[in-house]
Amino acid sequence: MNLQVINRDLCVGNIKIDGVASASLVLVGDANIIQNAATFDTPAESLIIGPLVPLTPKG
Repeated sequence: MNLQVINRDLCVGNIKIDGVASASLVLVGDANIIQNAATFDTPAESLIIGPLVPLTPKG
C-alpha cells in the first residue's frame, strides 16, 4: 500500500466527543508512530468462566 501525505496548515477550534467505542482514535496533528493497545476494564469478580456452581455452607 502506498500512502502519500501532504501536510498543510491545520487549525482546530473545538473538539466535542460524545462517546467512546471499543476501538477509538482521535488524532489532531502529526504522529510518527501509533501503537495499538487493549485493556480489559471489567472487574475480575464479574468474569465467569465455565459452568461453576457457587459453594454454600450446609445448614
